Amino acid sequence: MFEQLQKKWKVGALQLGLIIGTFAIGGSATGLVAKKIMNALSVQQDWLWAIIYILLITIIWPLAVLIVSIPFGQFPFFSRYIRKIGVKMGVVNSRES
Repeated sequence: MFEQLQKKWKVGALQLGLIIGTFAIGGSATGLVAKKIMNALSVQQDWLWAIIYILLITIIWPLAVLIVSIPFGQFPFFSRYIRKIGVKMGVVNSRES
C-alpha cells in the first residue's frame, strides 16, 4: 500500500512518512478545533450540530493541513494536493501551468 502511494505521489520513503504524519496531525487538529468551536456555539439540535460540524471540518481541514505541513517541509506537496481537490470539487479554477 505504501509503495503504491510512493509511486502515485512520486515521493521517497521519508517524504511519504512526513506526508502521512502531516495528514494525521492536521486531521487531529481539525477535530480538536472544530469541537472547541462547536462547544462555544452550544448548538442543541443534533441534526443542526452535525451539519455545522461537517461544514467546519470541511473548512478547517485544508487550513490545518497547510499549517502543519510547513514545519514538516511538505508545504509544496500539500498546496498542490489541496488545489487538486479544489479543482475536482469545482471550488478552484484550474489553470494552465
